[in-house]
Amino acid sequence: MPSTDSPFSSRSPISSSSKAKLGRRDRSRSPLTSVKRSAELNTQSSSSNPFTLISRFIGSCFAPAKAHSNVENFSDAFKFSSETTSASGSKYGTSHSSVKRLSGRGIYISGSQNEPGGLSFSMKEIHKATKNFSPSLMVGQGGFGTVYKGTLDNGMLVAVKRAKRSAYDKHLGTEFQSEIQTLARVEHLNLVRFMGYLENEGERILVVEYVPNGTLREHLDCLHGDCLSLAARLDIAIDVAHAITYLHMYADHPIIHRDIKSSNILLTENFRAKVADFGFARLGTTETGVTHISTQVKGTAGYLDPEYLKTYQLTEKSDVYSFGVLMVELVSGRRPIEPKRDSKERLTPKWAMKKFMDGNAIQILDPKLPKTPASSLALEKVLSWLFNVLLQTDRAGPA
Repeated sequence: MPSTDSPFSSRSPISSSSKAKLGRRDRSRSPLTSVKRSAELNTQSSSSNPFTLISRFIGSCFAPAKAHSNVENFSDAFKFSSETTSASGSKYGTSHSSVKRLSGRGIYISGSQNEPGGLSFSMKEIHKATKNFSPSLMVGQGGFGTVYKGTLDNGMLVAVKRAKRSAYDKHLGTEFQSEIQTLARVEHLNLVRFMGYLENEGERILVVEYVPNGTLREHLDCLHGDCLSLAARLDIAIDVAHAITYLHMYADHPIIHRDIKSSNILLTENFRAKVADFGFARLGTTETGVTHISTQVKGTAGYLDPEYLKTYQLTEKSDVYSFGVLMVELVSGRRPIEPKRDSKERLTPKWAMKKFMDGNAIQILDPKLPKTPASSLALEKVLSWLFNVLLQTDRAGPA
């Protein structure tokens, strides 16, 4: 079992007055209210310097709601209408599908109530879309199976995820059903869109939107040409934060992803991020007084919340921890676990925390990125926020 020694133990505890409890907010509230600079900032390109916004914005995604919010509590980067209707009589006082949102980035709430039964494909359609699973259309392969690029009759590009026949067992069947049920519940521009599925005669196939620009991990490794700039990386972090916030608080039912990692973040041609792979996702609890779900540990080594690993108690904080590890990966370019490095550098979050506490934060920056006064300032702000969040989860990680 991976070590659960804390990489953060060298830092003195935060005062109780400054600790933010990262539990779920009142789900009837919008995560971002109208803000003063939305119109101005929405006209800027994604290459604009986001360094003065990143710490406040990402922090606002996970901070608890306050009784009397104002614009200072939220990001200056986005504008949402606070207008809601409450005709559903739900326990949260608001119909989630009726929350009206306006955003420069195009975030939107799930309005789809479709059940998977209405989204099925035939094997004939799948064969036609993938040219009989042509090897030339294969775009990825993993433990679950193989992913193909496909084209539907209407010209839409899709990703067709085909399970390995040899892996067709009860365990993977559960993951397949989990992914269908989760994807059918959600709709958000920073989540991969569900198109349909096929489960018939030994075949399990999932069809989702095709995201053309590879994974975040591939771009951190510079496999697609130029490496991502620091500004682009912070934009991607904002997109992922939006996706997690939506899953936890604004989907029809809270959803815990359980596998937030760089290889599950897909990028569009404009470098907008979309969170993918819901095979490990679980519905969170909405019962009063219930704080967690007891479940078998699922996830990826290096990103796993150590508290979840030790107690088998799953909460939204587990995704927040994984997001924190992802942030370290974004700024450093390193994977969470680097087995070929010196023993003091193998656990990237622990190594980064030590560098930060020693006043050497700039040494954490990905060597492929230019070291400038702006990047140094941005790095200090991001890491200061980041390690506070990881400390405030009271997690011992990484795992």
